[in-house]
Amino acid sequence: MLVAGEASGDLHASRLMEEIKRLDKEADFRFLGGDLMARTAGRDPEIHIEKMNVMGFSEVIRSLPTVLSNLNRAKELLREFRPDVLILVDYPSFNLKLAAYAHSQGIRVDWMIAPKVWAWKEWRIPKLKKYLTNLYSILPFEPAYFKRHGMDVRYVGNPTVKEVEESLSHIPPKKHFLERQGISDQRPIIAILPGSRKAEIRNNLPLMIEAAKRFPDYQYIIAAAPSVAEKFYRSIAQDAGLQLAFGATHTLLKYSAAAIVTSGTATLETAVIGTPQVVCYRGNGSHLTYGIMKRILKVKYVSLPNLIVGNTIVPELLLHNCTAERVARALGALLQPSPQRDWQLSGYRNMKKRLGTTDASKIAAEYICKSGRGAGKP
Repeated sequence: MLVAGEASGDLHASRLMEEIKRLDKEADFRFLGGDLMARTAGRDPEIHIEKMNVMGFSEVIRSLPTVLSNLNRAKELLREFRPDVLILVDYPSFNLKLAAYAHSQGIRVDWMIAPKVWAWKEWRIPKLKKYLTNLYSILPFEPAYFKRHGMDVRYVGNPTVKEVEESLSHIPPKKHFLERQGISDQRPIIAILPGSRKAEIRNNLPLMIEAAKRFPDYQYIIAAAPSVAEKFYRSIAQDAGLQLAFGATHTLLKYSAAAIVTSGTATLETAVIGTPQVVCYRGNGSHLTYGIMKRILKVKYVSLPNLIVGNTIVPELLLHNCTAERVARALGALLQPSPQRDWQLSGYRNMKKRLGTTDASKIAAEYICKSGRGAGKP
């Protein structure tokens, strides 16, 4: 049984399922996830990520009945299906509760994509120690961190590297891509990646568009999440010239001069592809929230490229610092030859060296299948 609660998790989990099937032809799956997992498993999810994808305190509170219902259904499925292993993919708040329940039922729990307790919520570590049999890391600095806390964590490589490589191996020519998306504008492209959750899109998209429109020699195209309806984007953007590209994020990034990206997994995808980017996260934009965040976070950076390299290779504009003017200023330096652009591209190369070239899904699947059945340490 696998649980993924957002688009990136759906992708990573589907690839992991493919590799498990390769090793075990009789593998039978139940899952909470999305369309990619459904395609791999050949069955519908018990709960689709559209009903799971919430974030932010206020949105979680409003969606609490749905969240509790999802958790109860997941527990019910564990009792009915009695999987040999429960594989949790990111989505930490929900999955940690489910891990506790699975452990109480004597069901083995493995976790793919270690929770980012090194950034905040370090108090979760004792629970991870108690409930998990195996924890698989996709960030090269994590094993040393967890070792200091008495946990043996396996670095399996980063799945984004392989996923992007495979995705780019069969992208259409730029002309065909634009035609398929119904875009006739021939100006260079600024890609906008506002996230896959409605709260992220609502908070970030208007500001991102405002920044992009300060460059009239460029067009902007939004990388739209398949799970979010087009009418939602149009209601938020309020722009008659809005161009959306659904299910084609990697292709869009490859053909873009630069990108404006909401903090998250997309920053890593953008860096692996090699597209210059500005990272932003507006949230409620208040000084107070920024002050609280600085006290809670235990890391210097929030974007994955910076965290992996340990240096500021992409600009991070967060909360009250995330204004259209500041985003545009940072973006302008990346749209032309400049020291900032050269520094970022050099940082990307350094980042890719640190990530390595291993197939994370394949290695994790091998560990999962070799660890045998049932609960307890392998």
